[in-house]
Amino acid sequence: MSIRITKLNTSDPGFSAAFQGLLAGATIPDPALTASVRGIINRVRGHGDSALLSYARDLDGAAAATAAELEVPRARLDRARDALPDKLNQALTKAARRIRAYHEQELAHAQRAFEFTDGDGNTCGQRVTAVARAGLYVPGGRAAYPSSVLMSAIPARIAGVGELCMAVPRPGDAVLAAAGMAGVDRVFAMGGAHAIAAFAYGTATVPKVDVVAGPGNVYVTAAKRMVFGDVGVDMVAGPSEVVVVCDAAADRQRAALDLCAQAEHDESARAILLCDAPAVMAEVEAALTRALPRLARRDIIAKSLAAHGALIQVRDMDEALTLANQIAPEHLQLMTAKPAELLPLVTHAGAVFLSGHSAEVLGDYCAGPSHILPTAGSARFASPLGIATFQRRTSVVHCTAQGAAALAGTAAALAECEGLDAHAAAARARCR
Repeated sequence: MSIRITKLNTSDPGFSAAFQGLLAGATIPDPALTASVRGIINRVRGHGDSALLSYARDLDGAAAATAAELEVPRARLDRARDALPDKLNQALTKAARRIRAYHEQELAHAQRAFEFTDGDGNTCGQRVTAVARAGLYVPGGRAAYPSSVLMSAIPARIAGVGELCMAVPRPGDAVLAAAGMAGVDRVFAMGGAHAIAAFAYGTATVPKVDVVAGPGNVYVTAAKRMVFGDVGVDMVAGPSEVVVVCDAAADRQRAALDLCAQAEHDESARAILLCDAPAVMAEVEAALTRALPRLARRDIIAKSLAAHGALIQVRDMDEALTLANQIAPEHLQLMTAKPAELLPLVTHAGAVFLSGHSAEVLGDYCAGPSHILPTAGSARFASPLGIATFQRRTSVVHCTAQGAAALAGTAAALAECEGLDAHAAAARARCR
């Protein structure tokens, strides 16, 4: 089975335009989809349970007679783990343990509460508290994703969220078992934009949350974009992506399989190789050709590689990292002889995997950090899901009489500059 994949060389005159064309279009919303999602959100917001139940029946295939029946009984979560094969049960348990250990370290090293006192006795500081309720979205249309349950619920629980609610269309035993392991409080069998709307605005059955987090399809992503501001969201993500940086030391088969692993997500996934050794790039392409026929999702992989994949020859590793930073990928793999030396050059990436041993798929399931990462170039300004996703910082100011008097003149002068005389008067009242 032959493969079609874009091949570029940074030395070619038309490279810049071709490279920009490769990256274009990842975040442009479809107008028809946007209008459809807006209609769903408005209907759920206006009609609550009745609209939610209608969409759950029509779009999720729910057999519920009432909206209340969309909630999965807690006893089913407990039974789900017993129904799993031992191997899967053990894998989920180990993954949960590693994810919990990582995010406990994140908590220990995260920005914490602090305070300091100036020479006039004024104390300023910060409190860090968790949101009261979070809504976790877990995809469930074409496949089950228990790993996404662990990757969102465990950080939320460690952050101190009071109540964890989860939405998943057609939940199965693996997803429900993971929810039980991770400490999810309530599970609703609903998906798509109507689930996001229910979490954002609440219905008689589904409680309104403070933050919505978790990956989803284009409808979920569009809905998260629209409800942001009425509720917090972790990120507005696009198709999954990987950039693999290789030199002569790279294992060609591993590089090829890592590209295939990313491409099998769906036809919109992006898998790009940056390599400074032409012979290695050719050997990776040959390894792709050999691997593809043996893979169950070969048709999806082939379409993904043809539409969004690329093999790019670079002059050196400095140029490779410059391009990688322009892409700002969700996953960046440094399969080079000395990957740690390249890490300081990385400025934009959701997650970085050092060495050929550090397969991105290990991060997908059990390495420790959450696999819910910024995509479509948003790693330029966004961060992976973590405990900070579910926390808020509150500034605290405590002035003494002497300290307030010392600050009042400064505040009044600035207020007068801005034409706010009531502000100035309020500041001067502290001089007495």
